Amino acid sequence: MAAIAGAANVTRQTVYAHFGTRDGLLEAVADRITGEAMAAMDEAEEDGSTALDAILRLQDIGWRLFERNPVLLQLGSTRAGADVDRARHEPVAARLTRLIEKGQASGEFDSAPSAPWLVAAVTALGHAAGDEVGADRMSVEEAATWLRTSTLALLGVRLRNSAP
Repeated sequence: MAAIAGAANVTRQTVYAHFGTRDGLLEAVADRITGEAMAAMDEAEEDGSTALDAILRLQDIGWRLFERNPVLLQLGSTRAGADVDRARHEPVAARLTRLIEKGQASGEFDSAPSAPWLVAAVTALGHAAGDEVGADRMSVEEAATWLRTSTLALLGVRLRNSAP
């Protein structure tokens, strides 16, 4: 809190007055980053491309936000309940659901698994990739490559050259 207060050129008491706790501050930061992500995703989806292209662009947007906002690594350690986390992910999950259903309907993706299950699995892969970067077991580039490769496999996308 002291470092944030210093960076904002305010007192620590001012930061506490606005956010109450470190967790409160981190939650506010997460909400702001989620808003940025949604705006970028809105822009990325407007071009009418394939479901696969849109999902891969959404992942790229997520990685850019992750790189610009290393505080995201700390969000897993906040005391926010599962309901708060679920609510924060809901707009992204809804978007992924629409794209996966579009891809299944067009034949881009395997239609056997349900869209909600695929959304949960793709989201879990994204979190696992972020955790690997946070633990210094992978670089952002490695994690992004394997997230993309794993997502393609999970969705049942067949590519000529499937090596990462």
